[in-house]
Amino acid sequence: MSALLQVRGLKVRYGGIEAVKGIDLDVHQGELVTLIGANGAGKTSTLKALAGLLAPAGGEVLFDGQPMRNVPVHQLIRLGLALVPEGRGVFPRLTVAENLDLGAFARDDTAAIAKDLERVYGMFERLHERRDQKAGTLSGGEQQMLAIGRALMGRPRLLLLDEPSMGLAPLMVQKIISVVRQVAAEGVTVLLVEQNARLALQAAQRAYVMEHGAISFSDTAAACLDDPRVRAAYLGE
Repeated sequence: MSALLQVRGLKVRYGGIEAVKGIDLDVHQGELVTLIGANGAGKTSTLKALAGLLAPAGGEVLFDGQPMRNVPVHQLIRLGLALVPEGRGVFPRLTVAENLDLGAFARDDTAAIAKDLERVYGMFERLHERRDQKAGTLSGGEQQMLAIGRALMGRPRLLLLDEPSMGLAPLMVQKIISVVRQVAAEGVTVLLVEQNARLALQAAQRAYVMEHGAISFSDTAAACLDDPRVRAAYLGE
């Protein structure tokens, strides 16, 4: 199984503060991998650097074997890398349908776009019901559905998800995670950053634990669920 994403020695700085301290990680084709850690551990900074929103202070990111340094964000999207950011980032004054259309901006395969739109509406029936409604009037959970659906409209090969369960009711969280697992099962590679460590480890195949800007250890998700360090620090046990 080849590594679709390879990260070697990645560093991210904000002024004099090193938020990400030379981390290594791999995500293989077809995997659902999670990156867990406390607030301020560097998880979001890592995803932003992978998505081209932050310029790394050091290290290398390879996507499908190709270096990503200085590749503009719109080109990363065309290559198949999509980020669903923390806070969702939907366009509030546009309708649900218009937001989803924007997700396919880099594509011109009209018939396939229509098929993907049908697929997204099938995953998130509530979006279909509200397709003519402005995104800013949706609930937090509906906006999270829309953000994921918009990313899927680009037909990503690698989906980066930043805190998709944040602020959502438990039933909505289960729906979102169920869709994430479905997307991964259908062949989209997923890197999931999630504050709810138990939820993330139950969904993922492998996990990296991040502390103070560094990867402290990694293992299968099942092994992390049983690890006393993880249980004490992140599962409240």
